[in-house]
Amino acid sequence: MRPAGLAAAALLWAAGSVVTPARADDLAFDTAVLQGLDKVTGRVQTIDAPVGATIHFGTLEIIARTCRKRPPEEQPESAAFLDIWEIKPGEPATSLFRGWMFASSPALSALEHPVYDVWVLDCVDSSSKGSTGSSP
Repeated sequence: MRPAGLAAAALLWAAGSVVTPARADDLAFDTAVLQGLDKVTGRVQTIDAPVGATIHFGTLEIIARTCRKRPPEEQPESAAFLDIWEIKPGEPATSLFRGWMFASSPALSALEHPVYDVWVLDCVDSSSKGSTGSSP
C-alpha cells in the first residue's frame, strides 16, 4: 500500500469509521449468514450458522457465538462473533480464528487461511426467512 493510502486508512480508522463490537442497542439474531470460499475449487457457498451450533465448511468447523445488527434507523452493520477451527483427520483441532467479523468490513478482522475464506453477510432470525443454503 502506498504511504498516502496507508495514511488515509489510518485517518479513517482514527475518525471512528471502523465498526465496533456489539453495543447495548444492537439487535441480537439467532442465525449468522456467512459466505465461504474454497480457493482450490473456486466454490462459493452461503452458509446459515445458527448461534451456538457447529457448522462445517470443508475442513473448517465454525461456531457463531452471537450475531448482532444495528437498529434500522442507524447505519447498517451486521457483526458476528465466530470461533473457527480446522479439523484434519488424525490431528488435533487447530484454532484458526476467534473474534468479531463485520459485514461492512470483511478485511478488518479476517480468517487467514491458504484454502478457505469466510466472511459475514448478515444476521437474521431463522423463523423470519427461508434457508439461504447450508454447509455440506
